[in-house]
Amino acid sequence: MRRSTAVVLGGSVAGLCAAGVLARHFEEVIVLERDQLPPGAEHRRGVPQSKHPHFVLNSGRRAIGEIFPGFEEALLAAGGMLLMPSMDAAYCEKAGWAARKSSSMTMIYSSRVLIERVLRDKVREVDNIVIREGVTVTGLVTDGGGTPTGRVTGVEYRDGEESGTLAAGFVVDALGRGSSVADWLAAAGWEAPSERTLDAKVTYTSRWYDLPSAEDRPASWWWQHLVITPTQDTGPHPDEHDYLSNFFPIEGNRVIVCMGSWGLEMPRKPQEFEAAADRVRTPVFGEATRACTPLSEVHLTRSTGNKWRRYDELAQPPLGLVAIGDSICAFNPFYAQGMSSAARSALVLAAMLERHDSLDAAFHRDFLAGQKESLDVPWMLAMARDQAYDFATGTEVVAPWRRKLAAKASWPVFNAITAAAAEDPYVDELFTAVFNLDRSLKEMMTDPRFLYGLARHRVRSMLGRTKVPSGFDIDQLPPATDYTDPDQPREPATTAAPAEA
Repeated sequence: MRRSTAVVLGGSVAGLCAAGVLARHFEEVIVLERDQLPPGAEHRRGVPQSKHPHFVLNSGRRAIGEIFPGFEEALLAAGGMLLMPSMDAAYCEKAGWAARKSSSMTMIYSSRVLIERVLRDKVREVDNIVIREGVTVTGLVTDGGGTPTGRVTGVEYRDGEESGTLAAGFVVDALGRGSSVADWLAAAGWEAPSERTLDAKVTYTSRWYDLPSAEDRPASWWWQHLVITPTQDTGPHPDEHDYLSNFFPIEGNRVIVCMGSWGLEMPRKPQEFEAAADRVRTPVFGEATRACTPLSEVHLTRSTGNKWRRYDELAQPPLGLVAIGDSICAFNPFYAQGMSSAARSALVLAAMLERHDSLDAAFHRDFLAGQKESLDVPWMLAMARDQAYDFATGTEVVAPWRRKLAAKASWPVFNAITAAAAEDPYVDELFTAVFNLDRSLKEMMTDPRFLYGLARHRVRSMLGRTKVPSGFDIDQLPPATDYTDPDQPREPATTAAPAEA
């Protein structure tokens, strides 16, 4: 059944995915966007995070592809790069550089602005979606707020100097972290949703660069992506050794150099930025940065707390309205979960619109339950890391003994998984599924075959019987050998890698 009009508040990734779903069920879908949207892949005021690296995880790629067929192909045609991180990234972990070896994980590398441009192009191919730019949403039109039949029936907006209202049979809140929709609902009589929060004081700073041309690039650059994880040395060391650092390739022969930390001050000025890059715990990072040509100023972000508005716990959720993306659940952006989680929520909405003939209480109850199940997966992953810090604040702060356990175990466990995955296809495939939100962390850590794979690798490591070495000296260049090929000559690890607990 085709319904009359749906209104989407916000034209970012979450809003565009929601619009694509709604277009199959409504005669008209109107997207209200505060910004004037650029025709190309350009930054805009409403998406300040676009200046930092972004991934669309595999589950997000599939979800967007279901909503907008051909999205992935269009992103690649526009300059995105399909890479295999285990082969195309030099990864510096606890004991040193990891070895190269093929795996089941692939990723598309591109900028956030290119992802949004390709999505906007796909939206403009849908005849019954209209994007109204330069429009600020100022409130909601409601009826019977807080009652069992209470419903959102439209939105209030301002377009330049003019104000107006827009009737809607359905409204999607995709206004992001700063959405005022919960406040407007409370003012109209609904109970405010409870909020789960955890802020681990993550700050990250990025700068864009032009890469050297292929002819001028150093011969040692077999890699396209550099990843430097924080040190696990508990003794005195520079702050920069605690950074999680990325030399992140994007379209147009460019790279985003990004450094982030938990609870530390980060550089804001270009000179400070490059000096910090030189002090990251491998000299390769600073050398690579200085080999490139700066394109931008330094961009710093502190808005990184996890926040989940629990509309699913309301006794009387508002009918006629759902929230998607950061409007309902915002994650620490370091974990690259936001766009994919939003696209997955849009698929939940698609399933419920197919299943229900009426946008009644049963529809909203089923949608909120399905969305919660989807959001539980990335939320658990974010909590597993961010709960490790004594300075973290919010409702999800855990007891000191759990913080100490998480702080001591999180990176070593991650190292143990990646080491075992290099030799055990089952561990590799399950870890890839969890990383890409196709399986949950709980499923992985209670899987007997997975745990057996970790234990077996530890024993083989203690006996010196592993096939893929680790712990290559971080003061040297990353090893280029492909350990997938048994005929290639082996480079011995120059630093012994202790077995992971």
